[in-house]
Formats: sequence, C-alpha cells, structure tokens
Amino acid sequence: MRSHIATKGTARAPHRSLFKAMGYTDREISQPLIGIANSANELIPGHMHLDNIVKAVKSGISMAGGTPMEFSTIGICDGIAMNHKGMHYSLASRELIADSIEVTAMAHPFDAIVMVPNCDKIVPGMLMAAARLNIPAIFISGGPMLSGKHPDNNDKKIDLITVFEAVGAVKSDRMTKDQLLDIENAACPTCGSCAGMFTANSMNCLTEAIGMALPGNGTIPEPMSERIRLAKQTGMQIMELLNKDITPDKIMTKDAFMNSLVVDMALGCSTNTVLHLKAIANEAHVDMDLELINEVSKKTPHLCALSPGGEDRIEDLNSAGGIMAVMKELFDHDMIHADCLTATGKTMGQNLEIVIKKDQQVIRPVENPYHRQGGLAVLFGNLAKDGCVVKQSAVLDAMMKHQGPARVFNSEEEATEAILGNQINKGDVIVIRYEGPAGGPGMREMLTPTSAIAGMGLDETCALITDGRFSGGSKGASIGHISPEAADGGLIAIVEENDQIKIDIPAKTIALLVDEEQIANRFSKWKKPEPKIKTGYLARYARMVSSAGNGAIFTCDPCG
Repeated sequence: MRSHIATKGTARAPHRSLFKAMGYTDREISQPLIGIANSANELIPGHMHLDNIVKAVKSGISMAGGTPMEFSTIGICDGIAMNHKGMHYSLASRELIADSIEVTAMAHPFDAIVMVPNCDKIVPGMLMAAARLNIPAIFISGGPMLSGKHPDNNDKKIDLITVFEAVGAVKSDRMTKDQLLDIENAACPTCGSCAGMFTANSMNCLTEAIGMALPGNGTIPEPMSERIRLAKQTGMQIMELLNKDITPDKIMTKDAFMNSLVVDMALGCSTNTVLHLKAIANEAHVDMDLELINEVSKKTPHLCALSPGGEDRIEDLNSAGGIMAVMKELFDHDMIHADCLTATGKTMGQNLEIVIKKDQQVIRPVENPYHRQGGLAVLFGNLAKDGCVVKQSAVLDAMMKHQGPARVFNSEEEATEAILGNQINKGDVIVIRYEGPAGGPGMREMLTPTSAIAGMGLDETCALITDGRFSGGSKGASIGHISPEAADGGLIAIVEENDQIKIDIPAKTIALLVDEEQIANRFSKWKKPEPKIKTGYLARYARMVSSAGNGAIFTCDPCG
C-alpha cells in the first residue's frame, strides 16, 4: 500500500510513534489510510455542516476496514465575497485548494482520498487535485439548500438571486426596503449550496456526471437524511475503489468529459463550468477545446429550466430523479458514452439501467426541450479571438441578437454605480474590462451588476460584456470570459464610449464595429496599466495565470 512508506518496517517506528500520539492503534495504522479533504468552515452556508458529512464518511470508511484521516482546506463564499475586493480572491482560491490537497496527500501518503466540497471553487479545486494525485478518489458534496418561499406568495420559490435582483428593484423604486428585508429573510432558509443551478450546484452535478461521485451527489438536498446515508456509502465505496485500483485517470477520460459537457448543456449550467472543466481536463491530460462547447451544445437540447433560467430548483430536479434521470433521457437518445467507468465501480451504462425518469415537466423529453440547443454558447469575433461565453438558455429571445453603443467601464464598481445611478439607456452594451484573470486580478464574478440590470428591467434591452466572469446566478445577455483580456492587450482594451458592438448568439459571433485603421491607431496609444494589486498571493497569481480561454490555469514562473 502507498501508506507503507510511512507506516511499515523497523525504520518507521518513529512515524508510528507519532500516529500513536494522535491515538491511532496498531490495527488502525496497519489498515489502508484514507484521507478526507474537509472544507468545512463557519464562513459559507454550503460548508457550515460539512463536519456532519465527514462524520458519516468516517463511519463508512471504518465499516469497510479503512482508517479515516481528516484534514482541512480553505473555502470562500462567492456570494459574501461579491462586489468588493474579496472577489479578487475567489477564483484564485481554486489553485490554492488544489495545491494544498496535493501537498497534504503527498506528505502524508494516503492510500486513497475522499473529497468533501460543496461550493464554487472548492469543487473544481478538489477535482483538479484528484486528477493530479491520481490515487483512488471519490466525492461527496454537502448538498443544495432548499429554496425559500416568497413572503407575499408562498407558492412562489425564491433563492439568493431573488435578493440580488430585489436590490435593483429598490434602486428603481419598484420595491420598498421593507419588502426587500422580507425577501432577504426568506430567500436562504437552510444551509447548503445556493438553491439554483448556480456554479456550486453545477459543479456538484457535473462531478456526478463525470463519474467521480455516487448517484445523488449533485441533487439530494442538504437537510435530507439521505445525504448522510450517501456520505456513509461514499466512505464504504472508497474502499472498493482502492481494492479494485480504480484511479481518477480511469474515470476522468475524454469520453467522461464529453458526458459532463452533454449534461452541462441539458441542465443549463453556470458559465463558470467552462473555466473549471478546462482546468480539470488539463490536470487529467485531456484536451478540451472551446469549439467543442458549441459542437456539443448544437447537438444537445436544453431539458431543465432551473433558476436563474427558469422556475425549478435543485430540490425539484432531485424529486424528478436527479442527474441520473437527466443522463437516462440523454442515454436513451444515444447522447451519453455508456462505457465510462464511474465511482460506483460500474460503467455509466450499468448505473443507468435501473434509473427511472419521474417528472417530464422538470426533466423534459428530448423531443420537447425548453431549447433545441444546450445552455451555453461560446462566441468568437474580433472582440474575442480566443472566445467568450454566454448562458444562452438564460437570455431573453429579444436579446439573442443585439447591436448597440458601448458604455465603457474599467471596473465592476464603476459599472455598478452607473447602473444603479440610472445612467444606462435602453439598447446599451455595458463593457466592463480589466477584470480578467490577470487584470482583475482574479476574474471577479459580477452578479451585482447583472442582477441590478435584471431587477431594473434592463435585461430586455441591454447587454453586458466583460473579460471578467459571472455568477451562475447571472442571467440575460451577460457575456463573460472575453479572451484575450484587456490586460493582455485584447481588443476590449481599446473599446471607446459609443462604439457599436454587434452580438449574434445564434451565429456565435461578437464584433466591435470599428475599422482596422482606427483599431491600430488606438493600440498605438494604449499602455498596459499598472497592476491593481502588487503584493501577496494575488500579485503572484496575476503573473502566473493564463487566459480564461485556457481555463485560467497557472502556466508560467511566479517570478515573472
């Protein structure tokens, strides 16, 4: 066993002595050592209960003859970090999480590992670590929170995005502050990852689709005891993966990533999944070109209308049969690679044999989808030579094609102030730049401006483009990940006020309608701005990070 380098033989007596200092017995030391990466903390609603999940995982490991060994890693709540300096650190935390798990699992040679994440960057960070370590690994998330009930209509479900949009409604005098407070108090009624198909739940669902978690991981709500039972089963299952030597490279194959993309399109997941899947694929040594997104999206119908693109929540998807039911519908129409090995120890096809599709309103049949194409689209053009991403399933029909004057802002704060200050006109294309991976630094999410636009009713006429990114809760013609970014000399850097910008989502194009001579003249005068943050981790991050088109992964020497 891998752990024997620290536990077996006469020379390892000092090592065993240290294990015994922690209370481990000779029997426990001789058994397989199973690491548990626990991202529990008191900072994130989706993580405040993870100690209970880990307790159940430990029970499962012990029941199956292993020795559980828990360690911690960090986590950031994107909602709480939103729209201030803290959001610079969110995406950047993904690399720290992956690195910290790698460091721990190499210094303490576990035989296998269980990952316990729940929220936005923690899930992909742990998946990156699993691929990098390539020892038997399995995931169990903390589960989604339940949706809230609208204070004025208990039949209407609400969630965190309702609160963000209510702020815009107050600013435009469409709602009172007292009504906002009532919504604020009702929107997030339990702990867990936020209730819609935002980034956290998108990644938890795709972890199941790619085969690295047991069925139910993505959708069983946090308050349900079924989640605890699943955690125990996960603890037991890691021992089977160890015994059969089923490592992540045998699960996270090219076909498995294709399965995850198909499910992504059917669900209408967050645009952030593009960043994360590319980063995870890179660690798994799988090539995933951005053009592949459009190829898959063109062939895959959008089957689920989940918030923010619809009224259903994750609890509804769970009741309808969860991710396995979505995959069963896709499998029945030859859209899933059935021979992919999964964390169950069986192939995806074997997993799907027993699945029952329970609700054709929540999971529509392929013959009657919400949209004929998948939830995401990648646009290309002179404004985004290396691509940009939009959640097309959450765009109003009237905004699928749009041309309008640019309103240019060099930070999210400037744009938010203008939006909330009623300085945006119908038809405008809001441009927010210098918010990319290097220029931000950290590629901040922009849920505040997109929610303000929706709350003020501007999503029917205005678009927003940025080299930053969006929350999974963003909706409307919100186009992010513009690559190359402004800080790297992308065309977005020289866009000027009132330039015409043309967006054609069906044609997958985005263009700045300025002639080449004028563009060259502007670039001759452009100078790369000084870094916004010059010290600490983010200064190193800005020097090391690649473009969003490459998944915002580390690619260069930190010394620059």
